[in-house]
Amino acid sequence: MTPKKLWIWLAVVMVASFAVLIFYGTEIYRKIPPIPDKIVSTDGTVIATGQDIKDGQNVWQSIGGQTVGSIWGHGAYIAPDWTADYLHRESLLLLGELAEKDGKSYTDLPDDEQAKYQVLLKKELRTNTFNESSNEIVFSHERAEVQKQLSQYYSQLFMNDTSMAKLRDQYAIPENTIKDPERMTKMNAFFAWSTWVCITERPGDDVTYTNNWPHDESVGNIPPPSLHLWSGFSVLLLLACVGLLVFYHARNKEEEISEALPHEDPLRNMKPTPSMKATLKYIWVVALLILIQMLAGVVTAHYGVEGSGFYGIPLDQFLPQSVSRSWHVQLAIFWIATSWLATGLYIAPAVSGYEPKYQKLGVNILFGALLIVVLGSLTGQWLGVMQKLGLVDNFLWGHQGYEYVELGRIWQVLLLIGLILWLVLMVRALLPALKRKDGDRHLLTLFTLSSVAIAMFYGAGLMYGRQTHMAIAEYWRWWVVHLWVEGFFEVFATVVAAFLFTRLGLLRLKSATNAVLFSTIIFLAGGILGTFHHLYFSATPTAVLALGATFSALEIVPLVLIGYEAYQNYQLSKSTKWIQAYKWPIYCFIAMCFWNFLGAGIFGFAINPPIALYYIQGLNTTAVHGHAALFGVYGILGIGLMMFVLRGLYPDRQWNDKLIGWAFWLTNIGLLVMVTISLLPIGIMQSIASIKEGYWYARSAEFMQTDMMHFLRWMRVPGDILLAAGELLLVIFIMGLKFGWSLKEKR
Repeated sequence: MTPKKLWIWLAVVMVASFAVLIFYGTEIYRKIPPIPDKIVSTDGTVIATGQDIKDGQNVWQSIGGQTVGSIWGHGAYIAPDWTADYLHRESLLLLGELAEKDGKSYTDLPDDEQAKYQVLLKKELRTNTFNESSNEIVFSHERAEVQKQLSQYYSQLFMNDTSMAKLRDQYAIPENTIKDPERMTKMNAFFAWSTWVCITERPGDDVTYTNNWPHDESVGNIPPPSLHLWSGFSVLLLLACVGLLVFYHARNKEEEISEALPHEDPLRNMKPTPSMKATLKYIWVVALLILIQMLAGVVTAHYGVEGSGFYGIPLDQFLPQSVSRSWHVQLAIFWIATSWLATGLYIAPAVSGYEPKYQKLGVNILFGALLIVVLGSLTGQWLGVMQKLGLVDNFLWGHQGYEYVELGRIWQVLLLIGLILWLVLMVRALLPALKRKDGDRHLLTLFTLSSVAIAMFYGAGLMYGRQTHMAIAEYWRWWVVHLWVEGFFEVFATVVAAFLFTRLGLLRLKSATNAVLFSTIIFLAGGILGTFHHLYFSATPTAVLALGATFSALEIVPLVLIGYEAYQNYQLSKSTKWIQAYKWPIYCFIAMCFWNFLGAGIFGFAINPPIALYYIQGLNTTAVHGHAALFGVYGILGIGLMMFVLRGLYPDRQWNDKLIGWAFWLTNIGLLVMVTISLLPIGIMQSIASIKEGYWYARSAEFMQTDMMHFLRWMRVPGDILLAAGELLLVIFIMGLKFGWSLKEKR
């Protein structure tokens, strides 16, 4: 297929996919669960106002939000999902209230009489009591009483009741996490409403706003038929598309490796420009961020076994788990993104052979801006969680409470400005090459478009405000996480890798161009609408579930041939003698292929079908996929890209293969050990518990604090040590390029 036809297909895929994504986004807006003016009891007593609910959402965000347990399944793993926890406690208390209304004690009743109250419980909870004309949710007297009891329970937990000290430790929630009783009252209102969404049936339907999530048979939350239907369809579609892809690949397979390999490194004599040399400081900062992120991960993991400290040190008083986890996740995104941005800034002048005026100054200004965003956002998150900011100031400068988008709005805006500056620097350096219209033009155009997408799609995170409805905020948040991080960064990386290999003369330009365009089409065909698989249970309509199931299956299709890509990269690493200088960057690409297959492919698809995610959303199975995909794919790839840049900045000397080799293998083996002997077994056991007992139980202290779970958590240590040692050696290697111990004889 010609590049022209591939470009047409790419345009069709993108236009059609975004049209559907936006159309069903409007459906989410139209069918969101109502936030009422008031929640009232049948006697007219006001339980909470709509403003209390909105403010309560902001209070929850200010303590770390999705880093302290989760809401609707999205968030951290140590504390419970608060909606599932609230619903289970509400059902037990309400059974007692309903029986007491008849002068009976529920626990003393025989099974047949208990069954009567279980039926009444389901009717009480599942009936939609929203009055559209008065814009009120009406609770029965019994349910209102239960809400009071639950408000007292959560107030004791999040504030300073001494009877809750053990449970707080198990959940890694510091004493006085919320210091103001008024704030606590509002967060209780938010918990009550967000749980009401999970158990209340949509008007005219027999499933709840969250498609009957979380699983809890006692209240009638069981998987609806749509989950089984679309899960089965997604598997069938996956098999069909895999067959078509293999057929296409076999029919149109071109030999991509160049027949006439260069006798020496074509990039050996390329002189780095001042702006290219200026990217070295980015790599040094990446090395520093890797170390800090690793330490934050160690602290966060330890909170799973010692919730109030670190080997006896009361660390939670000045570095709570919610802060360490936010830093761990946010720093990962920062260092991975920075490594990729540095690669782009290095490659643009290298490709065009043109150094624009003041390009180095622009690179240095961008570097300073990124440092300000990193340091400022991390400080703001700490201030927010420590309750040192008002709710408005927290949203602007502190902790937004949404996983992967924790940084305050001001820092978001500044980061977007920084990305736009990066885009300007890239485009102005690439312009001469874009004007040449030679054989590189297709790759250059795709490279430029992916750079535009990286800069602009981060702006989706600005589409929601401080008190935007949770369902809407989740929709836009996943535009950032899925489309920005998992989508266009992937396209950017594919193009960059093709550029590097074609510039080295190892790949034929025409076949590499066609392969990149085809891969981009296949990836985005599933990837754009695959965003919906994150929204199955975030109070979205069933159509979103159907689309998410269908297209997330397509995301796995291109990974079927990942072994071919890995083998091709391995062949390239052996193709000529001089290519040995690029051994470790290429090995990083091979490792990325492995983690793409395992982390994004196997572990990703294991949790993507609706019927699977119904039981395991937010369990440690998600952490397995998250670590293997985020670090294994994007992190290892970022390291590989840095290695290519460093090879160009230190062109005349061989590298210390032992040092970088140990760093490479320890990092990859450590990640594999950590995931497979700790996170995965915990996730599997949680999954079984969720299916048998209910989602609330799989996340409860009762289950998560057993001896077996503690043992499995401690089993992270061997993998963590190997991974940390590998990262430390990587940093030592990068430093050694400057000070000499990572360099050997001349090439």
